[in-house]
Amino acid sequence: MRLRALAFAAVLALFGALTAAALAADPGRGDPTRVTVFGDSSATAMAYDPKARAILGAGVDLRLEVAACRRLGNLSCPYDGVRPPNVIERASALGRDLGPVVVVAVGYNDYENTYEENIEESLRVLSKAGVERVLWTTLIEQRQSWARMNQMITAAAKKHPEMIVLDWNARARGKDAWLQPDGIHLTPAGAQSMATMMNEALVTLGVASRPQAPARQLAIAAPTLRKGHVGRHYATRLQARGGTAPYRWTRLSGSLPPGLRLTTAGVVTGKPSQAGRYRFVARVVDGAGAARTGTFVLGITR
Repeated sequence: MRLRALAFAAVLALFGALTAAALAADPGRGDPTRVTVFGDSSATAMAYDPKARAILGAGVDLRLEVAACRRLGNLSCPYDGVRPPNVIERASALGRDLGPVVVVAVGYNDYENTYEENIEESLRVLSKAGVERVLWTTLIEQRQSWARMNQMITAAAKKHPEMIVLDWNARARGKDAWLQPDGIHLTPAGAQSMATMMNEALVTLGVASRPQAPARQLAIAAPTLRKGHVGRHYATRLQARGGTAPYRWTRLSGSLPPGLRLTTAGVVTGKPSQAGRYRFVARVVDGAGAARTGTFVLGITR
């Protein structure tokens, strides 16, 4: 298994180098690469989950062609009275609009006895449309027919150097939280995991970027400040978290203890001259313009 993984990584690295070279020769390489993803009902969860879409679309011009009951070839099965075009039909209609990279996650509705020839026909249609790389996900092997269809996918990849297998079957094994009770359709966690698998391969090919971690929302922490003493130097910093640094603070209302002031950096400093319990309202604005307001309490003792 380790040798297979190393071989797969080496193939991806080679494809990445070739793709990077092709992009370098393209005067318009500043534009994101069009990536078309074909999927059946299992993959539709990636279209409905915003986080999965963000992962899959990181750094690429994403075109999601997912539909319930979609087949690779043959007549698609009906869903809500509609039969979606199969992959071969839709790819033929899109032609050059597919872009240079296509991902295929289709097969659960297909017939085992025609799947192999439909893989070949799909690759022929995609090649005619100018597609240079085809990433093909395996099926979860809940049935013997799906296991045999995975063997067809692997065999096709050995014959077609433009085809790369993404082993979803192995990746999802034992991950019950990723799958609906039927063991095929995806939960939001599963949709994000499938999108991550595809994104990782696209990053290795040099056509995508890694998704950015979502920024935490700006918030104010610790509204109760440590106590001070009359006549002794005092300094403490108001705390904000999340958002985008730098933070700038202003006092909106209320009173600070006599002798203390609030700096724009959020530091309450000075030498208090009068005991008491003081309450004031301060506002913080982060580097992106987000703002939060909080009420602070500061006690001064003798």
